[in-house]
Amino acid sequence: MSNKITHSGTVKSIMDGCIKVQIVQTSACAACKVASHCNAAESKIKIVDVFTTDTASYQVGQEVTVWASNDVANRALLLGFGAPFLLLICVLMIALKLTSDEGLAALVALASLVPYYLALWAMKNRIQQQIAFNIEK
Repeated sequence: MSNKITHSGTVKSIMDGCIKVQIVQTSACAACKVASHCNAAESKIKIVDVFTTDTASYQVGQEVTVWASNDVANRALLLGFGAPFLLLICVLMIALKLTSDEGLAALVALASLVPYYLALWAMKNRIQQQIAFNIEK
């Protein structure tokens, strides 16, 4: 089993050590033969930033393969979904114990996500160094 996640893409722009690569993210059934007749098939176009000092060897329009390790993907999932879910549940349980009002507890739990996502935004440069894509050579 491979220890990395790969996507094929096209270089869209290159500037200041950042290569923007356009990838097409498809659902599992998008490759199915009858996908055009089914509403479940979908694909999304995403732009991925790849930070590198070797921008001279790439050109706009070039086909490349971007990759990230499974550890990077797991860290991104933890920061984006796991930690906020745990925070939401913990704050909800504590607020329910303190107030016994379900509506208020739900609002407090939802409001607790605001500082979390603001903190993520404030640390985006540090997180960007830890969670990054690379281009396969």
